[in-house]
Amino acid sequence: MRIDILSLFPEMFEGVFQTSILKKAQESGAFQYNYINFRDYTENKHNKVDDYPYGGGAGMVLTPQPIFDAVQDVTSDKQPRVILMCPQGERYTQAKAAELAKEDHLVFICGHYEGYDERIRQHLVTDEISIGDYVLTGGELGAMVVIDSIVRLIPGVLGNESSAPEDSFSHGLLEHPHYTRPSDFRGMKVPDVLLSGNHGKIEKWRKRESLKRTFLRRKDLLVDYALTETEKEWLKNLSED
Repeated sequence: MRIDILSLFPEMFEGVFQTSILKKAQESGAFQYNYINFRDYTENKHNKVDDYPYGGGAGMVLTPQPIFDAVQDVTSDKQPRVILMCPQGERYTQAKAAELAKEDHLVFICGHYEGYDERIRQHLVTDEISIGDYVLTGGELGAMVVIDSIVRLIPGVLGNESSAPEDSFSHGLLEHPHYTRPSDFRGMKVPDVLLSGNHGKIEKWRKRESLKRTFLRRKDLLVDYALTETEKEWLKNLSED
């Protein structure tokens, strides 16, 4: 996968991309990235990338020319997915991460100031993404979150291929609790079933605990989740309790 990042502050990405999974993914050749400061593409003598909005109003708006030219410069014969980090975009989910992880080329546009010229939104981007209902200084932090969640889904990036499918949200529910040694820590004990060696019982316990945790913490996730008959019975008991 190739990822191009359009940003006025590309140096913000260095610490994130040079550590942990993202660094290992680059070293293994799973993906490559490129920073583009779209200020380098401006055609005005003052190197401005923003201007006052038509009709008046507070703040400055990013102009279309530098961003259009920067995207065109990194686009080959095959049109990439061009992702606008924007609070007006669709709420980001694990399902969206899985969808984007199948692409060969992604372009991220990280904005600043009051917003984008609407022609960027209408005629250049393919996806608009928001990571939550809150305000950030710019799109860089959101892009880091999205890129990290995508890259870890590329085959071969994670050492244990079963790790990603077991993560919260990957199968519609929150992840079950985890325990490790010692089995008794200051009187706080690991559930007996996890020490039983019975993998069938352990798997059943994990599914039930996953459903329980979702029911208690994120009931909204159950709205679109297809419950099995066994899970319906578990949920009924949870509700009664």
